[in-house]
This record gives sequence, structure tokens and C-alpha cells, in this order.
Amino acid sequence: MIEILNTIDSVVWGPAMIALLLGTHIFLTVRTGFIQRKLPQALRMSWGGGTSKGEGDISNFGALATALAATIGTGSIVGVATAILAGGPGTVFWMWITGVFGMATKYVEVYASVRYRVRDHAGNMLGGAMYVWERAFTRKDGTRPWWAKLGGIAFAAFAVVATIGTGSAVQATSMTGIITSSIPGIPDWAVGLAIVVLVGIVIFGGVQSISHVCEKLVPVMAVAYAGGCIVILLMNAPALGSAIGLIFECAFTPKAAFGGAVGSGLLMALQFGCARGLFSNESGLGSAPIIAAAAKTKNPAEQALIAMTGTFWSTVVICALTGIVLVSTMIAHPEIQAEVLADPTFYTGAQLASTAFATIPYVGTPILVIGMVSFSYSTILGWSYYGNRCAAYLFGKRAILPYRIVYVLVAFLGAIGVGNVVWTISDIGNALMAIPNIIAILLLSGLICRETKHYVYEGNIEEEDTREIPMISSK
Repeated sequence: MIEILNTIDSVVWGPAMIALLLGTHIFLTVRTGFIQRKLPQALRMSWGGGTSKGEGDISNFGALATALAATIGTGSIVGVATAILAGGPGTVFWMWITGVFGMATKYVEVYASVRYRVRDHAGNMLGGAMYVWERAFTRKDGTRPWWAKLGGIAFAAFAVVATIGTGSAVQATSMTGIITSSIPGIPDWAVGLAIVVLVGIVIFGGVQSISHVCEKLVPVMAVAYAGGCIVILLMNAPALGSAIGLIFECAFTPKAAFGGAVGSGLLMALQFGCARGLFSNESGLGSAPIIAAAAKTKNPAEQALIAMTGTFWSTVVICALTGIVLVSTMIAHPEIQAEVLADPTFYTGAQLASTAFATIPYVGTPILVIGMVSFSYSTILGWSYYGNRCAAYLFGKRAILPYRIVYVLVAFLGAIGVGNVVWTISDIGNALMAIPNIIAILLLSGLICRETKHYVYEGNIEEEDTREIPMISSK
């Protein structure tokens, strides 16, 4: 069964999915008039602390912080290292490229989610690809075609599966491995219980509780980790130029380095770089739009611009910074490079990252450990909200409590090393949830681009969207 699931996983996350996501990024970049050029404006809006007075449950900075919490996980460190070991230094360039183009997809999918969000009887804002399918394709007589119903249900179902493993089990496993290896003698079950308690006290408080914690945690953890990276880059200053040159050279030539297969370095760099970049920023997966729909915003374009900065920070900055740190460290320390070239299996992604940070005397390893634990914990919080919204869409609000219980239980199982099958199934769900989301935003891209011209390019970003937000029936 595991072999069958692994085969399915390799297919759904294969070249076709990479082409679909990257192709969507490029298409929407062109169709939105290169919305990335509005990044400075978007950054200023997000730095303003999310002060929009529009309708919503949480600040628009809180929505951004929660989305970043869910996005910046251990993959931003270990995943980048694994990609470099598999595809060579050129992966860093292609990772960066997916982040640049991915901002357009993040903008469009968040725009759609906010434009078609709804309100429940308790006054809570709900949104995501499932509500986009539900509202955007409703006929004039109020009925929905079967394919629109199927699109919403498919996205929500795949998302619930993905959140259980990707958001809970995998991150709990990472946290436990980091903590037990750094502090010998601590049993896995004790770490698992601590995770259950620390996660439970936040997620059972609802979206306000999750966003408040993420607003405080994300800036601190990101700045601390980036600070450690900058220190390493300063230490590796003599090798920095060579590292950047090697990244560009391996991105466009078949030169193999650091474990890249001879003769296929270019293809390997392209494949692993794009895959890691696409997975790191989640643009196109439809996850971030779920929390973005709860933000206080005057109009869809305002929140979409702010959300777009999440892709910039997670991939264009954090992943790229990690990549340059790792490549420059291998150049500055020839013994590491020699070990990798002699035996490409000598280092795992985690070991390579640990070796790089250990070059900072005394504080390097603690910075990495605290950063990875914080990244994992914040990811668990963010993905829990995505899952409970999708579970509520499928089964009604009565499903939220059972979902939360299962979510923290799976985190415990992940901590004690149980659940390989769950992880694989969730990874498959992670890929499949992207398909209905991408179809929906591509179908709506013409409408969204016309409205973007009004709000963004004609300078009406402060204009209030006067469309009524409908109330859904109580289940």
C-alpha cells in the first residue's frame, strides 16, 4: 500500500503539477499586467500594521501573519538544503523565480476568496476556493451547476486530508526530532504531549486566538532566523561572489555540483528548484485565501496585495537567503563540499543546514533549533484553521470540534513516530487541492484583472467595496 501511495505521490507532484503551477504563475503575471511591480505599495500597506477599517474578523496583517506562519515551515530550511543536495546550486535560482512569478497567483486567488466570501449566522467571515466555486458560478436563477458543486467539495475534501498530515503530523515529527537530538534524554511522548497542549490552547480559541499568536511569533522568528543567515553570509563574505556566480551558472548550464547528477544538472536544478519554490510559498494551492477571507479589508484588491507579500517573504527572501547561505558555506568550507561530492548521501538536508549554522560560534546551533521549532509550531497553528474551515464547509460547524481533536491527536502520533501513510496521503491531498483552486482562478482571471485595473492601476485602492456579503444558511 505504501509503495502504491508513494507512486501516486510522485505522479501528482511530478512534472505535470509543476508545469501547471508554474504555467499559472506566468500566465497570471502577464494577465494582471505584472502585478509584482506593485510590491513596494503592497509592502507599505502590510508594514502599516493592517489598519484597514473594512469588514472582517481579524486585521489584514493578522491574516498575512497567519498565512506566513502556515507557509514558513521547516521546508524553508531543510527543504531548501535537500533541493540543493539533489539538484545542485542552480535550484536556488529557480526557487527564487517561482517566488517572483508566484506573487501574481497569490494575488488572484486571494482576490477571488475575498470577493466571494460569505458570513455565517455568528457573523464570522468565511472564504476560500470552496466558496468561490459556490458563488462565482451560480446561475441567475440561483442554482448551481453540478460541476461547480463538485469543484467546491473536491477542494475542501482534499484540503482536510492535506492539513491533517502536512500541517500536523509532519511538523510535529520535525519538532520532536529537533528537540530530542538537541536535548538528549527527552522522550518523544513528552515532546508530543507538550505539542498537544501548546497547540490546543491556541487553536481551540478560534481564528482570533490563532492570528494574535501568529502576529507576535512570525515577525520575531523570521527576523531571528534572517539575522543568523546574515551573520553566516558576513562570515562567508570572501566566498559570496563565487556562490552567487555558481548559482547562476548551474541554473543555466549542465554543470554538476554538490551532488547534482553529471549531465543532467540543468534539468535537476530546474525540477527541484521549481518544486521546492512552489511548495514553499503555496501560491496556487488555495491555502492562504482561506484565512485572507477573514481579514478586515475595504475591497478585495487591498487584501490581495497584502497577501502577495507573503510569497515574497517566504520564497523570494527566506528560501533564497537559506540557499545562498548553504552554497556559500560549502564553498567557504571545502571539506564539506568534498564530503558531498565524495558521497551525495553523506548529508541529509537537516544535517547540511545544521553544519552551516554550526559555523557561528556558540549561538549558531541554538538559533537554528529555535527557528525550526518556531517554524514548525507556527505551521501547525496556521494549517489548523485551514482544515477546520474546510471541515465545516463539508459537514457543518458541528465538525469543527471533532476536527480539532483529530488534528492534535495526529500531532501526537507524528511526534512519537507513527503515521508515514498519513503523511503520504496528505501530500497527495496537498497537490490535488491545487487543481480545483487553479481551475477556478483561471476561469475568473478576466473579471479579477478588470477589477484590478480599477482598484490598483487607477488608484482606487482606498475605495470601499459596497457589494453585500451574503449570509449562508446555518447547518
